Amino acid sequence: MAADSTSDNEDMKKQVATVIAIAQAQLVRLISQSTDEYQAELLESGDAQPAAWMLMKDGKTVKRINMDEQAVGAPPSVKLMMYRAAIKSVAQRKKIVAAAILYSGQLSETDTTTVLVIEHEHMVGVSGHKVVGYELSGGEIMWGEPVGHKKPFEWFYESKKSDS
Repeated sequence: MAADSTSDNEDMKKQVATVIAIAQAQLVRLISQSTDEYQAELLESGDAQPAAWMLMKDGKTVKRINMDEQAVGAPPSVKLMMYRAAIKSVAQRKKIVAAAILYSGQLSETDTTTVLVIEHEHMVGVSGHKVVGYELSGGEIMWGEPVGHKKPFEWFYESKKSDS
């Protein structure tokens, strides 16, 4: 019986590793495509508004979320809230497997370094955000080193808050 338990445990570890590897590859696809599209907007305007993308259930199709009509004149902070709410609604109805929101700004009030922030989440529980400094120079973007941070997992499942 112990041998079967060990074998089952190893099989489970392999399955989990496979799921995580697939999720990672899907996030790379999503972030790569969304960053390419967002980069074009940064080059065009120098100050792109927040934007969001979804990876559909097939794990391959990336679609941009279009909220242009609903968000006309809204400040970037409101647009971010709208994108987060839209993603949460679609994600909890199991229509997507991953999502990302991209926005630019300055690092802090005291550090005016221009940064790209990428919030991302995958339905298997992988979430985080990356902050990448950049400069626009001669029609090109010069990227700094990305810094990753943990982000609460909140788009795909309703949190279970206790009333106690």
